[in-house]
Amino acid sequence: MTSELVVDVQPKEISIALLEDKSLVELQSEESSNTFSVGNIYFGRVKKLMPGLNACFVDVGYEKDAFLHYLDLGPQFNSLDRFTRRVTSNRKKLAPISKAAIHPDLKKGGTISDVLKVGQEVVVQVVKEPISTKGPRLSSELSFAGRNLVLIPFNDNVSISTKIKSNAERARLKQLILSIKPKNLGVIVRTAAEGKRVAELDSELKVLVNRWTDVTRKVQMATKYPTLLYEETSRIVAILRDLFNPSFENIHVNQEEVYNEIKNYISLIAPERTNIVKLYRGKRPIFDNFNITKQIQSSFGKTVSYKRGAYLIIERTEALCAIDVNSGNRTKNANGQEANALEVNLGAADEIARQLRLRDIGGIIVIDFIDMGDSSNRQKVYERMCSNMQKDRAKHNILPLSKFGLMQITRQRVRPAMTVDTAETCPTCFGEGKIKSSILFTDALESKIDYLVHKMKTKKFSLHLHPYVAAYINQGVFSIKRKWQMQYGFGMKIIPNQKLAFLQYLFYDAKGEEIDMKENIEIK
Repeated sequence: MTSELVVDVQPKEISIALLEDKSLVELQSEESSNTFSVGNIYFGRVKKLMPGLNACFVDVGYEKDAFLHYLDLGPQFNSLDRFTRRVTSNRKKLAPISKAAIHPDLKKGGTISDVLKVGQEVVVQVVKEPISTKGPRLSSELSFAGRNLVLIPFNDNVSISTKIKSNAERARLKQLILSIKPKNLGVIVRTAAEGKRVAELDSELKVLVNRWTDVTRKVQMATKYPTLLYEETSRIVAILRDLFNPSFENIHVNQEEVYNEIKNYISLIAPERTNIVKLYRGKRPIFDNFNITKQIQSSFGKTVSYKRGAYLIIERTEALCAIDVNSGNRTKNANGQEANALEVNLGAADEIARQLRLRDIGGIIVIDFIDMGDSSNRQKVYERMCSNMQKDRAKHNILPLSKFGLMQITRQRVRPAMTVDTAETCPTCFGEGKIKSSILFTDALESKIDYLVHKMKTKKFSLHLHPYVAAYINQGVFSIKRKWQMQYGFGMKIIPNQKLAFLQYLFYDAKGEEIDMKENIEIK
């Protein structure tokens, strides 16, 4: 299996697509200005105690106060809280964590009002982004994740990933980390650390310790609340940190600044593989070039087709996600209905595992497979689903099929599920139901080009159109495009864009910024 990462950087948002054997399996999109993400550490202030929930709400600068449960304070909260007070009381000298006093663990059966009070300052980390009407969820169990190690303050333990099976390697790594880690700092050794040399692990550990030192320094100097103490690396680097492995064949980026950021990170974790990072300079949109736009349009929506006429119906509610498996117009298997049901269900298991990753669906998922009478066939479907879900980074739990043919899955919900609206609003009538004659569309475009060139004095620009319309404008030796270029200059480019509806258009200047040339004229 080969993996590719495609990064589409636009002025307003960044989209990241992960391809496995050219098939889209993960898609993340966020606004360029959005810096609120999982992993950020804040110095916040308690706004309200909720004894009934044994929790509190903390102001960390978001429009909705963040939620902090008593159990999310962590066993070492007393040590963190006392250390924070000590740091803030002396702004001249920074106290090292190695000299911090370790206090008894927090009682599991305690109450939030015994530990916190309204107005108290607390150091917290975002563990879940805002979802639906809920604010972010917080924890006071701080952690700093690297490629090979995870650093945990006020914890002297060294834990080894269970995916490292060799007892000799586990013992080597534990002894190695114990010999280099500072006092009062715990370490989780990740799977990627298997076989790594001491120099490489020591170098990464020092980077993570420096991050904690920077946090304590910002706590010491904080004068307002909330204060951002630590910002998690960009979403792109975070994905690389968790996913990067020898199967990565290419990383394509269409913006030089992000290209340099990724290349610098790859040079740190795998210097011999920096050549896989490639700057895309093509004229077509990068997602169109790698057939991602088409896969997005076919993979999102209520109905998703897969092998030979079979399809899924995916319905999401506040409580759970229901998935129905249908054989559609598929012809019966020569071996009978049971064999046909098994084949459809196995294909559904492959597609559902991909859909859960692609849409990042969390919470409770209930799947209604086609009924099968043979228990061994039900076991095959269960095993196929378990095998497919091994690639999923989110924590999950899968139950075997019930006698009703239902499979239940719980999947970790960290951020809002990915949604892409595949239905298109008519760009010409803007939902009014009436449009001007489509034969006049090119005339309308020419008038906008004329206004752009002669009134706005824009000489270099690109016009993005639906591929069919772009082909019509480009056709022939004496094409409409050639005519426009002769009249308005050769700084104009026609770019086919699969994201656009049939009569939709977008103008971009030489810097890639959108030029707003839309108009909504009422038709009578």
